[in-house]
Amino acid sequence: MENKWIIGIDVSKGSLDVYIQSVQYYFVVSNDTHGFTKLLETCCIQLKCRVRELYFCFENTGRYSRLLAVFLTESGILFTMAPAMDIKKSMGMKRGKSDRIDSKAIALYAWQKRDEIRPTVLNSGMVAQLRQLLTLRDKLVRHRTAYKNSIKDLRDTFFEGETSFLNESHHRMIEYLNHEILLVEKEIETIIESSEQWLINYKLIQSVKGIGSVLGKYLIIYTENFTRIDNPKSFACYAGIAPFEYSSGTSIKGRTRVHPFANKLLKSLLNTAAMGAIRINGEYKAYYQRRTQEGKNKMSTLNIIRNKLVIRVFAVVKRKTPYVDLTKFAA
Repeated sequence: MENKWIIGIDVSKGSLDVYIQSVQYYFVVSNDTHGFTKLLETCCIQLKCRVRELYFCFENTGRYSRLLAVFLTESGILFTMAPAMDIKKSMGMKRGKSDRIDSKAIALYAWQKRDEIRPTVLNSGMVAQLRQLLTLRDKLVRHRTAYKNSIKDLRDTFFEGETSFLNESHHRMIEYLNHEILLVEKEIETIIESSEQWLINYKLIQSVKGIGSVLGKYLIIYTENFTRIDNPKSFACYAGIAPFEYSSGTSIKGRTRVHPFANKLLKSLLNTAAMGAIRINGEYKAYYQRRTQEGKNKMSTLNIIRNKLVIRVFAVVKRKTPYVDLTKFAA
């Protein structure tokens, strides 16, 4: 980030709170194209510099920050969309909160990490569309689960026949949501099939026993066809299945355990895949039974299987050949 002026932005739905670190100047503009133009003009006037010398840092707030990110990308201006948790942790202990304080903290964060942070490369339109479809699918699945739980509650609370209308209504909604989920999944597959490279990897990862079509979609989209995350260790950390050591000096020797910072949805899907894999006759089931019979912890064993699945997924993508279960050829 050499020869760049650092500006921190706190993004909200209707406005951008801007703080210029070097001159300690604060101002507010609207979160639209008119406000973006004013943003660049004000920064250049205050810093007496050219537009290309500016470097912006702001939180990744989803759709609220995407319009600004698209504008900066099209204008050829470098920026970083930093994870909200990173910025929050960098603030330390503080009292009170305001948009002005937050914009200053973001600018300070970018200045302190100026040698470490890298410019953000905006996702392609295809990736953005697939992520929106995954978000829609998650929402539909949550609604379907709510209706299923309501049916169970009615069954446990009332006598048979007392809630027949409610039951029928809930079943109709579940049937409708099943249909909508199927349509979303077909649309995701259609988009993936439109790219030869995406389709090849999508088929390869499903050759790994335990990886189904749903988990396959999430793996290929969250890794952006294994370009955003290209090694299994990084993905294991992202999904929250990588074990970390917990120790201090000679007196504290804690057991290795996973960290709570994780993509909880991916972790849940990998857990479901591992649970399914140990029910099928094969290496996973034999491995799970052997370790548990030795007295090893069931959850730690299941987590090892989750990591095995991830490692094999990345291996088949790297080799460009389907996974072959060698255990079935053993004598």
